[in-house]
Amino acid sequence: MPVEKNKEYVVEIIDMGFSGEGIAKIEDFTIFIPGAIVGEKVKILIVKVLTSYAFGKIIEVIYKSKARIQEDCTTYKRCGGCNLRHIDYKETIKIKQNSVQALVNKTLKRKIYVKETIGMENPYHYRNKVQYPVGVDKENNAYIGVFANRTHTIVPIHKCYIQKEISQEIGNYICEFINKNKISVYNEKMQKGLLRHIVIKVGIKTNEIMCILVINGKDIPKEKELVEKLIKQFPNIKTIVKNINTKNTNVILGQENINIYGNGYITDMLGDYTFKISPLSFYQVNPIQAEKLYNIGVESAGITNKDIVFDLYCGIGTISLFMAKYAKKVYGIEIVKQAIEDAKENAKINNIENTEFIAGDVEKVLTDLIENKKIIPDVIMVDPPRKGLDNKTVKNILKIKPKKLIYISCNPATLIRDLSKLEDDYDINEIQPVDMFPFTSHVECVCCMVLKK
Repeated sequence: MPVEKNKEYVVEIIDMGFSGEGIAKIEDFTIFIPGAIVGEKVKILIVKVLTSYAFGKIIEVIYKSKARIQEDCTTYKRCGGCNLRHIDYKETIKIKQNSVQALVNKTLKRKIYVKETIGMENPYHYRNKVQYPVGVDKENNAYIGVFANRTHTIVPIHKCYIQKEISQEIGNYICEFINKNKISVYNEKMQKGLLRHIVIKVGIKTNEIMCILVINGKDIPKEKELVEKLIKQFPNIKTIVKNINTKNTNVILGQENINIYGNGYITDMLGDYTFKISPLSFYQVNPIQAEKLYNIGVESAGITNKDIVFDLYCGIGTISLFMAKYAKKVYGIEIVKQAIEDAKENAKINNIENTEFIAGDVEKVLTDLIENKKIIPDVIMVDPPRKGLDNKTVKNILKIKPKKLIYISCNPATLIRDLSKLEDDYDINEIQPVDMFPFTSHVECVCCMVLKK
């Protein structure tokens, strides 16, 4: 090994990794260095050595990149949420484009062009949903925070630059109330205490707010008083929900919701459409960028009023409704039953009648639609989870060969893997990254595949 653990080295950063870390080499041996930027010279301490690579920690930046900026957040290094917070925003856009292009060049036969990442004009306070774990300090006072990276230690958070500011105000107000009234906070190790999480969802265009109190039990002391104070202090709160989670689990929300104020949901606008958002339903956390992403996907699909469209992993039907305007019929498939109920409701709210939403595993429902019901789509839209498409779904797509396949991805690695399985049958001209999560290493991509003649 050309490096040893706990020894110092001076290295030059020659590239950026997929998680935003700097990459250096010593005698062709790769070292990943969080917080380093390409072009910099840094003194590092080796903290971990594996067979083919190592990890280093910055001791001193000897030569700074012009892209390095003064961090504005005191907790980002511990929480790991914004791992590119030390880099100028315009440079982060380039880093994301380059990381996707590197995957393309490494994996695909045809070197597809990755377009410049579409960024945000104002990349601050963009998240419409926050899930605050609640902790207690040495004086036994409750506080909201974030989990330290790869741990369950709760780091107090004083100001977050990616969450909506109103969310933090509400979280702090609830903590003041539970401290004043000596309401207990859940202790994960002891599995005792009441309040576990405070989850807040905000309609970006409607300004409607949902407040979810995740509790280890059924009742909140002085619940009525808390509700009255919250809605008086924050008039935009449209609903307050108790979510019951008594399990010893990492999953934040339990399955039981009890409305203690309002009707249990809020609405928001995406494009021309109104969407109903419930406690358990998925809704894009950055609707401003989601709208751009969906418009690119729908426009590239070139859907006509003769086309049957399948929307796989449709969630609450957001992109299904975007496509329904142009299509003959849209079938949306999603495994989460609550999301499908919301999708059906969203179609009704928007007076859209040419959609059908089906709850179930995409792999099984897709097989049933094409083999038993003999419904063959002209266009397929997929927006899978991070693991990408399963092999059965890829085989089904290649069996029926729709004329166009639009792939929206939250994970470039599985996107490129799946494209490699489809590129013999489909022309893939370009990939468009969209920055859904500014100052993080995550990037969303959309690409249009056209069946080869």
